[in-house]
Amino acid sequence: MSLTVKHLNGDTTFLLTFAPNDFTPASPLESQYGSYQQYQQPPGTFSILVDPWISGPSTMWHPKFLLSKHTSPSCVQNLSHIPEPNVVLISQDKPDHCHEATLRQLDPTSPVTTILAEPAAAKRIRGFKFFNPEIVHSLRVYSEKKPDSVIRFYIPPVIPGGTPGEATISLILAKMDVAGTHNAIGITYRPPQTTYNPSRSFSPRSPSSQSSFYRVSQLPPAPQKSALTPPESPTRQNSAMSTTSNIFSNSSGPPSSTFSAHHRTISSSSSVTSTTRLHGEKALSVIYSPHGVDYSLIRAYASSHLVATAALPLTLLLHSFDRVQNPWWLGGNIAAGLPGGIEIAQNLMAKCWISAHDEDKDNSGLAVMSIKTRKYNKQEVSGMLRQGKGSNVDIANLGVGAEIVLKA
Repeated sequence: MSLTVKHLNGDTTFLLTFAPNDFTPASPLESQYGSYQQYQQPPGTFSILVDPWISGPSTMWHPKFLLSKHTSPSCVQNLSHIPEPNVVLISQDKPDHCHEATLRQLDPTSPVTTILAEPAAAKRIRGFKFFNPEIVHSLRVYSEKKPDSVIRFYIPPVIPGGTPGEATISLILAKMDVAGTHNAIGITYRPPQTTYNPSRSFSPRSPSSQSSFYRVSQLPPAPQKSALTPPESPTRQNSAMSTTSNIFSNSSGPPSSTFSAHHRTISSSSSVTSTTRLHGEKALSVIYSPHGVDYSLIRAYASSHLVATAALPLTLLLHSFDRVQNPWWLGGNIAAGLPGGIEIAQNLMAKCWISAHDEDKDNSGLAVMSIKTRKYNKQEVSGMLRQGKGSNVDIANLGVGAEIVLKA
């Protein structure tokens, strides 16, 4: 399986495409509907568009307080030029992460896309009154004591009778964060079965083992829409997955949510188990933290969710290299940079660390008058990692439009 990371702008807009095998780019269909180009995604893929800001300025409160502009054009001029993502992930409500003009380029009634946003950002997006309310959902703060704090997406089987895959998304918040910028979002992807394994048997999911999802109103969901409330308990199945090597092969899987048969069905319930995870089954994993967060806050997520889903070592860390500091009365630390990211990379044994949110933007206004930035290049990051236990981490600083493929 693979993860393709494409940097759409010079800052922190990424397109993450998870695939069970080597990724084949989505192909456009002949027909178009309105301004939205239709694409056919390869079976088993799951895509996440992170913090989209494509063009135009970003203003916080008033241009005199903070006005930001890209210094390099994005590689796409409209979100209709990329495949509709399964998830649009918004990490915070600041306009350079939650950019209204860019978000309005999305199909407001898309049957494919779900917008998952940090709670304040979700409130702001709902305030646009642009999207179908069923599309926009708030992330929940992760707690190992609250299984429903993990949002789970069902990925349909690729072969008849095969086991499904699953993607999960979790929010980790910093405490006492004056600026409201420091958090991390954890992502995992377990692919659906794509090949038959004659050495193991598997059985197709029977109708009796599928549970119905209900919205808060308890009305049955319409086709191709989201569901967030707990499902009915299903019948546990012993299904097989193709296996890969796994350093946590003796760990048992956590209770996982029940799934319905389409991408847009999501669940925050983990009270029941729908499939039995085989020892040796591997998952890809991402920590996205553009401003940084203390590793002590990630530790519980790593030791519980990432271990239980066999998602370590960490596949990818998306984190700033540069450290940005403001006076305390303007929020204090803005980006933790290398000093903060190195602890995450080392403790989670990250395979790759890609720079995020390090664009040299054209900034003006009161908020940046006293700002101090310590920039770090790839060589400095690599050197610091070699001094500890992170010497095997691949370091990358992707240019606009550049992409990298990470394989399990």
